[in-house]
Amino acid sequence: MSAAPHILVVDDDREIRDLLARFLRKHGLRADTAEDGKAMRRLLEAGRFDLVVLDLMLPGEDGLALCRHLRATTDLPVIMLTALGEETDRIVGLEMGADDYLAKPFNPRELLARIKAVLRRAQALHRPGGTEAAAQMRGFAGWRLDLVRRELRDSGGALVPLTAGEFDLLAAFVERPNQVLTRDQLLDLTKGRDAVPFDRSIDVALSRLRRKIEADPKAPALIKTVRGGGYVLACEVETDGPAGKAGDG
Repeated sequence: MSAAPHILVVDDDREIRDLLARFLRKHGLRADTAEDGKAMRRLLEAGRFDLVVLDLMLPGEDGLALCRHLRATTDLPVIMLTALGEETDRIVGLEMGADDYLAKPFNPRELLARIKAVLRRAQALHRPGGTEAAAQMRGFAGWRLDLVRRELRDSGGALVPLTAGEFDLLAAFVERPNQVLTRDQLLDLTKGRDAVPFDRSIDVALSRLRRKIEADPKAPALIKTVRGGGYVLACEVETDGPAGKAGDG
């Protein structure tokens, strides 16, 4: 039997750390806690984790700096905890690569739901190779997207790191090439039941994604904005394997 997901809670408030750890363990997850960036790094070096819950306001290195470090050195999903009403901080957190955010104060059940949602979206699937795996490869404009390993590679074969949100957004586009998708449709496709009104994660993920795959992110040629309509992947997508061209029938 596979082990329960292992969550690292990073918060300088001991009461919050302990409460969250007890709550997560009660609901079948493994949980460890860290009071600052130094303790976080020590725990990450010593053990394997599946997700980090990271407070924005920390002594020493703040949550944004630590999120930037995590994005540069790991593929761990990150949920940021921010002060209530700090919209700018939440947007910057997403820009730094956080997969989701939650404003304090919050209900632990909502955090649990978001953890489960992010883990569902971010978990890399290590399936056997072969025809089924080959059929999950998508090629577009020199890029190759592996829907099984959740990897994007450029024309030279180099791996381009994507957050879970960026990958899900790109996957939604490559499965529907030349089809206009509204922001609400993209929220449904990438977050489903976990989408909330006025969610800004699509805008942030799209901006980050364009910076990674567009020659000129300010004048995108691949993921184009359709005035009053939404967005469209304006290129052909090829499927490796027996399924044929993506978007067919």
